[in-house]
Amino acid sequence: AQTSKQEVRRKRRAVQEVMGCGPSAEQKRSDEISRDLNDQKEQLDNEIKLLLLGAGESGKSTIAKQMKIIHLNGFTGDERTAYKVAIFNNTISCIRSLVRATVDLGIEISAESQQASETIRAPEFEMLHTFPPELVQPIKTLWADPGIKQAFARASEFQLLDCAQHFLDDLDRISNSEFVPTVQDILACRTKTTGVSEVQFGVGTTRFRLVDVGGQRSERKKWMSCFPDVTAVMFVVAMSEYDLKLYEDNTTNRMFESLKLFKEICNNKYFSDTAMILFFNKTDIFKQKLEKVDLGVCFPDYKGKPGDYEDACQFLQDKFLSLNENPSKRVYVHFTCATDTQSVSVVFDACKDIVIQDLLQHRHAGGAG
Repeated sequence: AQTSKQEVRRKRRAVQEVMGCGPSAEQKRSDEISRDLNDQKEQLDNEIKLLLLGAGESGKSTIAKQMKIIHLNGFTGDERTAYKVAIFNNTISCIRSLVRATVDLGIEISAESQQASETIRAPEFEMLHTFPPELVQPIKTLWADPGIKQAFARASEFQLLDCAQHFLDDLDRISNSEFVPTVQDILACRTKTTGVSEVQFGVGTTRFRLVDVGGQRSERKKWMSCFPDVTAVMFVVAMSEYDLKLYEDNTTNRMFESLKLFKEICNNKYFSDTAMILFFNKTDIFKQKLEKVDLGVCFPDYKGKPGDYEDACQFLQDKFLSLNENPSKRVYVHFTCATDTQSVSVVFDACKDIVIQDLLQHRHAGGAG
């Protein structure tokens, strides 16, 4: 009896379609596509895995911090306090680097600064957990010395953290016993990423898992374990570092290292169908540096106007995109300053839309095949 009822319904539908009072074949196909997209959207709602890759010092971890600020209500009081140790050690590391540079570059400093340099190099200040009051005046003396300022102006010739001026200019606040790091302090401070860290957050009904892995050469062997199930790769380039050398060997140009790395990642078989987003980071430092150091020091084939920001950006974009060996693979490009929360928020919104659209289209194409 049940079979008979089903047969009657089937014949009725057939008659309706012939008479034009039932859903057309086109309509049924449209309904199927809508159902498929809804099903895929539900899968998307579960999780989108974003993999942050790039060379050391590119700013990947700063972008991860920004996701926490933008989507997870920032840092708790305890989390802010935990950054104090990193900030103290960034500060002493920066002034020590500058002192070493004066020696290496043959720059003279005053007798008072010589004495101050002896103090800051003492073994007991190798690893700070609090800020020793006896370090405040020696660091101030050194930072005010014209020789140290001269070395700072030649920072491309040695290794110096980007946060040097941020912390050394604000030593009284940082060394105060009541000091609590601000959001900007946390974004500026540098801690080497070792292993794999994750930030999980939601945007609307969509869950994101942002995976950050160390960018220095010793850390890259861990990248492979993060490759499966990646929705999109966010490759970060510190565009301001075209005249700097790697921390790891002090001979390889950082921009050349980024180009080499991007070529490997962009054309990796794991990511043949994966959305690729190219972040050109540190636009603020890049713009300032171009006024003093021409991009031609790194790229002799650069023919843009000297000091022109737009020309330089276009040249770097073309340089990286030319490494994509798959004509059907699109690489989405964004320029940003990772320490600027508003800039990162705008860029991430655009990336989020790209990733979701790309994934829906890819899954639908796969289903249609």
